[in-house]
Amino acid sequence: MTSVRLPHCRLAELWPTELNGARVGAVVHPASVLPDFTHLADLLQRTGSPWILAALFGPQHGILGHTQDNMIEWEGDPDPRWKVPVHSLYGQVRKPTPQMLEGLDALVIDLQDVGARYYTFIWTMLLCLEAAWEKGLAVVVLDRPNPLGGVKVEGPTLDKDYKSFVGMHTVPVRHGLTMGEMALLLAAEKFPGLKLVVLPMEGWTRSMLWEKTGLPWVLPSPNMPTPDTASVYPGMCLLEACTASEGRGTTRPFEIFGGPWIDAAKLKADLDTLNLPGVVFREQGFQPTFHKGVGRLCGGVQIHVTNADKFCPVLTGFSALWALRRQGALGEPIAINPLDPRDLPNSFGWKAPPYEYEEGKLPIDILAGHSRWREMLEDGKSPWQLAAEWVADEDAWLARRRPYLLY
Repeated sequence: MTSVRLPHCRLAELWPTELNGARVGAVVHPASVLPDFTHLADLLQRTGSPWILAALFGPQHGILGHTQDNMIEWEGDPDPRWKVPVHSLYGQVRKPTPQMLEGLDALVIDLQDVGARYYTFIWTMLLCLEAAWEKGLAVVVLDRPNPLGGVKVEGPTLDKDYKSFVGMHTVPVRHGLTMGEMALLLAAEKFPGLKLVVLPMEGWTRSMLWEKTGLPWVLPSPNMPTPDTASVYPGMCLLEACTASEGRGTTRPFEIFGGPWIDAAKLKADLDTLNLPGVVFREQGFQPTFHKGVGRLCGGVQIHVTNADKFCPVLTGFSALWALRRQGALGEPIAINPLDPRDLPNSFGWKAPPYEYEEGKLPIDILAGHSRWREMLEDGKSPWQLAAEWVADEDAWLARRRPYLLY
């Protein structure tokens, strides 16, 4: 029995009366579904509703998740199923243009987040809030659970000089907010006067992990297949910034990592010395079917979370980088050829830009939020020393987010 009731299940009842008859554009993706798997676009097209679906907008990976790999753009077309224009927000533009918004009265945003700063759906929402604010449109956000819960926060806050499409506002890596709460914070801090309505859930509490919600898990992006993936993602996404494989091209992306040059036994032994909480590492060989190291036998480990309440994904991600570097590091950043990902150096190195539309700064620096975290690793600091440095950021964020908590 579902313990969390989404606002989608009583949308007509919750719909703001001042928006009755509004022509809406819906920002959706594969996980924009009700508990019975009805897609929100189908719900919005039902006759007799107090709104009119006039356009659809899709983020990275598309409305139906059709672009498998990372950083693959797509473009929109009129959709034969829903018979409305479909606009891509991960192609020629990432922010809705005034032309796309012409004739609309409001945007409806329904995107399942995974609780990590790098996950680009937060920033698609920010750009939609900005576009609506500039155009004078209302925004209605349908709230959904944070799969990681809403109690724990972790990791450094993004420095304003390191903004990119994997971090457009100064939030920590694991933010502990729902999309509705994040919308409230972004509106208050960046878009004063925005006509924003957040429709809340019923039954969700901050301590609740995904498994307790009773809701079905639908892949919000192609490499987020399970809630287990989401639990490790806030740390393991950091590996996108190096030559090691983060497990893309396997059936357990972000849970499995390593590389063709890796001694799996040594990798596990080094990680075990850190005594990381709530996690066990198991030796794992793998052969990616696409992405970094495709077709090559890789040595590595699989992450097994044994205690989700104690597990610290960001600390674990930096620990993975620390352990990978101990098997040999190259000096200069490396440009990886996306057309031939087999062409990897047989050693650890930082990936060179570009990455997520950032042409200058290293991918690791924009993911981590500042160059200092990379520099500390290069200076031989342990992951625990890094974590001690970002405690102040976590404390400041807990206070800063408090006015926007809905649950």
